[in-house]
Amino acid sequence: RGYTSVALYKTNMNSAVQKCSLSATRRLLLSKANTKVTQHRLFYRGASVGFDKMGGATIILCGASVATLCAGWAYNEGDPAKCEAPALSRLSKEPKTGITFPFLVDGLTFVGAGVRVKYGFVKVYAVGTYVDPVLLKGMGPADVEKALLEPGVSKTIRIVMNRGLSVEKYSAAIVEALKPRMNGQDLEKLEEFKAMNPPGDLIEGSELIMTIRGGDVMMYRTAAGMLGIIRSEIFCRAMCDVFYGSDPVSPPHKMEVIKGIAAL
Repeated sequence: RGYTSVALYKTNMNSAVQKCSLSATRRLLLSKANTKVTQHRLFYRGASVGFDKMGGATIILCGASVATLCAGWAYNEGDPAKCEAPALSRLSKEPKTGITFPFLVDGLTFVGAGVRVKYGFVKVYAVGTYVDPVLLKGMGPADVEKALLEPGVSKTIRIVMNRGLSVEKYSAAIVEALKPRMNGQDLEKLEEFKAMNPPGDLIEGSELIMTIRGGDVMMYRTAAGMLGIIRSEIFCRAMCDVFYGSDPVSPPHKMEVIKGIAAL
């Protein structure tokens, strides 16, 4: 996808962050100081990354998610060409729209997706959820539902448009769903949310990402790639209810998320 830079972090050695650059030929040129690099290499989307034999590493792909590269990697010491990262390359497809979802977004793990339908037949967008599996693994369905509604439990909501729609209509629909859930409190946050979305049209494939964490923070990435933050427990709790409450905007999404968490 034309990633332009990569940062490699040593997780169990006291070394500085090593900056890397990905050339037009997709060959990674790795500059290391005071650390010997072995012949082990990791391969991701056509680029290889050297890493020290002593431990795991974390790779950050600009414009993509954070991926921890350690026990999940399969590699062959004698033949680096056979190295692969099966988890990172995995895509899951929302069946009604065919829209795909990567395994990781913002460092969280995909657990399910569904479609938002209007008027009984218009498939507006696909929506998927990403969570921290360490926090939710082993929970029963009732506890999972409570956790999904809790803004203190980190989660990322990824929306991908299945059809064209004006930004104004998209924002109005989200605000319409949020407002009655906020009980007259922090309503100025609705205007902040609308202001984050630049005017124009969302096209098929446009992506919008909301990450809720810390109990009162929602980090928002617009389809244009602009970043914003809303700080409000009321707003964040209402947003959780929009997608995971008793009347979610996409019941299939909520159902698949609960099933996905149970399977962690």
